[in-house]
Amino acid sequence: MSKQIKTVIAVDLLNRNKTTVFWRGILVVPTVIFLASFSQMSGMGWASTGILVVPAALTLIFRGVYPSYVLAFNKAFLELETRVVAYLLVLTDEYPSIESNSKVSVTFPEIKGGAVLNRGLPLVKWFLAIPLYLVGFIYALAALAVSIVAWVQTFTTGAYPKWAAELVLGTIEYWNRVYGYAILLVTDEYPTFKL
Repeated sequence: MSKQIKTVIAVDLLNRNKTTVFWRGILVVPTVIFLASFSQMSGMGWASTGILVVPAALTLIFRGVYPSYVLAFNKAFLELETRVVAYLLVLTDEYPSIESNSKVSVTFPEIKGGAVLNRGLPLVKWFLAIPLYLVGFIYALAALAVSIVAWVQTFTTGAYPKWAAELVLGTIEYWNRVYGYAILLVTDEYPTFKL
């Protein structure tokens, strides 16, 4: 069994709302501002993600435990980010709620009191993940290009192309696995490079 973050997005392929597809970039602004408010609270500005990284790393290194409240917050925040990205990239027509929904789910691997996590790896995971970042950047560029084509097709026909959904969804899943390994520190299993 894989110890990676699993992302499930129910992609709407047919009968899409053409009006919201056209205005998607504007409609998502309130939720993006909500997400950005977490970044601003950390005092690191827009470059920060809002995810609680330092508390998780410190407790893993010094106590060998991943705090349950930090884990719950990070899971909820990553799910919200995933809902916003899925909406913005036209995978779903459901507006990204600040509460969980059935269209988008992110499942973390089970963590039991730090017994399964290496205490020293949080110090080097960011470095070990450099190849993942490079490959992910290429995937993100491809997904962005495909999303533009899919946006035009969805706006004109009301149907999202399945081939585009596979690439865009795979890219989101890939980045969530990388976050789980290098940023959220919920797994020691190195993520695969495959979409």
